Amino acid sequence: MSKDVNEMSFEESLRELEELVDMLENGGLDLDRSLDIYENAVKLRDHCRKILESSERRVQKIMETSGGIQREDI
Repeated sequence: MSKDVNEMSFEESLRELEELVDMLENGGLDLDRSLDIYENAVKLRDHCRKILESSERRVQKIMETSGGIQREDI
């Protein structure tokens, strides 16, 4: 990864994660390289999840402050 994961936007993280998954799916990598890629993919996945959870909390807060709208589970 060229950038620190925590500095990446959701879109950058997702794009990078997709590239890493493609590399793993295509195979042909030695075990050490595969493990490095997998480790980076997990970091990116966790970063994306963190951003999504933060966004969900933000939307929830907006909904709660805009006329008492209640959250509906989907």
